[in-house]
Amino acid sequence: MNELQNFKLLGIALAIGLLIGLERGWHTRDKGEGMRIAGLRTYGLIALLGGLWGILAQQSGIVLMGFAFLSLTFVLLIAYSKSLNKFEDYSITSMVASLITFTLGTLAVFGHTTLASATAVVITLLLSFKPLLHSWLNKLEQHELEATLKLLLISVVMLPILPDRSFDPWGVLNPYLIWWMVVLIAGISYLGYFAIRILGNRHGPVLTGIFGGLVSSSALTINLSRLSSSYLNMQDALGAGILTACATMFFRVLLLTFILNPDLFQLLVPSLSLMGIITCLLAYLLWKNAPEFQANEEIKLENPFQLGMAIKFGVFLVSILLLSKVLKIYFGDMGAYVLAAVSGLADVDPITLSMSQMSKEGLGLEVAAHAILIAVVVNSGIKSMVAFVIGDRALGLRVGATLTIAVVAGLMAV
Repeated sequence: MNELQNFKLLGIALAIGLLIGLERGWHTRDKGEGMRIAGLRTYGLIALLGGLWGILAQQSGIVLMGFAFLSLTFVLLIAYSKSLNKFEDYSITSMVASLITFTLGTLAVFGHTTLASATAVVITLLLSFKPLLHSWLNKLEQHELEATLKLLLISVVMLPILPDRSFDPWGVLNPYLIWWMVVLIAGISYLGYFAIRILGNRHGPVLTGIFGGLVSSSALTINLSRLSSSYLNMQDALGAGILTACATMFFRVLLLTFILNPDLFQLLVPSLSLMGIITCLLAYLLWKNAPEFQANEEIKLENPFQLGMAIKFGVFLVSILLLSKVLKIYFGDMGAYVLAAVSGLADVDPITLSMSQMSKEGLGLEVAAHAILIAVVVNSGIKSMVAFVIGDRALGLRVGATLTIAVVAGLMAV
């Protein structure tokens, strides 16, 4: 490696150290000179030190890097122990960041410049997000932590060990594929739930509707309809929230089909996109004319993830898959359409997942697309009825009229 290349790599190492040091120095900017273990210059020098030792290690052997790392660790431990006597600051974040900076400087001179630079950016962001991350942690409830661990259990632990083959004559009961679809739905709902938990409902029903539609547009419709009895002059705002959740449901169906079956996705794009866009536009008109929403109570959603609910959803999904196959065999396309209508009374996800999978195994793409649209239409009608019955007539008319316009326009696009 020539000298010019070494200078370039050492420059990258120095830039990495200065980036991390910029955040660390800003974080401790209120402390006087000599009151910090490391600041902007020190982190730059640590990264440069790692780069220089890396160049030497390329000449003398990689074992040299081990001694260099241990020596730096020893120096940092002495500095840390001395600082404890002065400040009683038991955080080791800066010391760990220093060791990472040294390692990234070494990575840079070994030619892994992209990896080192990207890691430095991520580390700097992680360090700067301390107040935000701590506030999230303080808001986290025990059942939400348990939900996170359970979601990781079914995705990281259980999914990889399931057999990826079918155990029935029709090729429907594939444990890996079925559980993958359960994980997919659970993950989308999980993200939507925590988006609402982090943002709260201070931004009003519309923003809640966007993320609530990822969790369950039906549950959100029920909650906002129930609130209409307490906020009699907020039908426009609540209606906009429900319609936003419904629009999110249309796009959620597109997302699922895009992941599972891109060919089916292409067939559904014109109709479902039109439904979603029209619903969003009319929801915006309602929201624009509505007074500012001031909630006295939180808009409650279900637990972000429940293992029992995931198992029930898996059983329901298997039932839909089997019934779809059997009804298709004995009743043709009409059997799939009837099942789609029945499934749409409760949820559109199972029929969307089953049709996406079956259309890759012999079911016509148009039949699958029509079945999903039937479920979407039925589910939209149910939401209109919920808004009318649980809410009031004004809310029901707003939601029902908007969804009717959107659905008719979407079906015309078919």
